[in-house]
Amino acid sequence: MTRSYLPLNALRAFEASARQLSFTKAAIELHVTHAAISQQVKSLEQQLQRQLFIRNSRGLVLTPEGESLLPVLNDAFDRIAESLDRFLRGQLREKIKIGVVGTFATGWLLPRLAAFSQRYPHIDVQLSTHNNRVDSVAEGLDYAIRYGSGAWHGTEAQLICDAPLAPLCTPALAAGLREPADLQRCVLLRSYRRDEWATWLAAVGEPAPLPTQQVMMFDSSVNMLEAAQAGLGIALAPPSMFEHLLRGERIVQPFATTVSLGGYWLTRLQSRVETDAMRDFAGWLTESIALPGGQGG
Repeated sequence: MTRSYLPLNALRAFEASARQLSFTKAAIELHVTHAAISQQVKSLEQQLQRQLFIRNSRGLVLTPEGESLLPVLNDAFDRIAESLDRFLRGQLREKIKIGVVGTFATGWLLPRLAAFSQRYPHIDVQLSTHNNRVDSVAEGLDYAIRYGSGAWHGTEAQLICDAPLAPLCTPALAAGLREPADLQRCVLLRSYRRDEWATWLAAVGEPAPLPTQQVMMFDSSVNMLEAAQAGLGIALAPPSMFEHLLRGERIVQPFATTVSLGGYWLTRLQSRVETDAMRDFAGWLTESIALPGGQGG
């Protein structure tokens, strides 16, 4: 395969200009003239045969092509700077950036992350949490841990574990639940996925919630369980991610029936080349989840 080699100075000029949306500020940052920046960007546009900026009286505006190129260059220059910094410090360290859905972060990953650091002390893990909506390109993520079916466009997905859902609530509310039909009198807490309660109720032979039944929606199961602990209603969430609350009897599972509507997946963009550090993390995650108690708290 033939590769095209683009001049580093032109890429650097574009990256600084796109970040600042100004040739003048980019020139100051890179210690060159305004004319040099403008010429470098023009040369890059000619080589790519794409317009990267729209120039107007108020400054610069990125075209869609420019918007797609900027995060790639941001990530590349960050990695170059980090590698050079490691060489200068005489340290051969690696870094991985992982975005994790909040429920899996608090319910499984964070209590075990120290074990990963002990095994791989040379790998720095940078974590960010999300509510299952994540932009791996914009955030420069190596991996994203998400909940769902595993089908995301342009993404490689490896199943970590299933995450069956069940009702969870305070012991006080559970005392009034003798059978699933009693849930009709309760406030139901759910995620943004509308079909979860209807699916669970169908599994126990009950009709879907009536339109008049009070329902509270959350974009995070962690927040939902905070509401459940406050006695605001009955949450439908994965018990395996809230073992610490169940063990402390801050919440209980009033009914044994569970339904599976998805699982937790380790995902990466197909365009993201796996590094040794990424493979080490994926291997540790797979191994740890398979240990006795690995899918619990």
